[in-house]
Amino acid sequence: MLRKILSISGRPGLYQLVSYGKNMLLVEGLNDKKRFPVHSRERVMSLGDISIFTTSEDVPLSQVFENIGKKFDNKALDAKAIATPDQLHEFIGSVLENWDEDRVHNSDIKKIISWYNILVGAGITEFTAKEEEEIATEEAPAEDEKKD
Repeated sequence: MLRKILSISGRPGLYQLVSYGKNMLLVEGLNDKKRFPVHSRERVMSLGDISIFTTSEDVPLSQVFENIGKKFDNKALDAKAIATPDQLHEFIGSVLENWDEDRVHNSDIKKIISWYNILVGAGITEFTAKEEEEIATEEAPAEDEKKD
């Protein structure tokens, strides 16, 4: 689901991919629903490609959003109540075990909270698409399917 949700460097908010053409993307703002082109020179990141550092292996952002949604019943968070560094660390520790305190910065945690609120405000509460889960399951070969 998050594959078509984009973050554009230098622009606030999140955007949904509508279409793409030669050297440009057509996106729509999740907040204001305005459409505009994004050219190839701009830095665009799909939320589906982002992961959060942990002490063991990186965790996809979609899984972090799922954890937040389960803990807070898919309701928007009060970002002002989670403002101090201690509160930010307590928050991320409650939704992501073994997060890497050296590589996950306070600004990253604030961005996760902000993006989560934007997605919930836009009515997006399914953060992992069923097709993605099925593809991941199909790609992993079963024991009896392995070739000799």
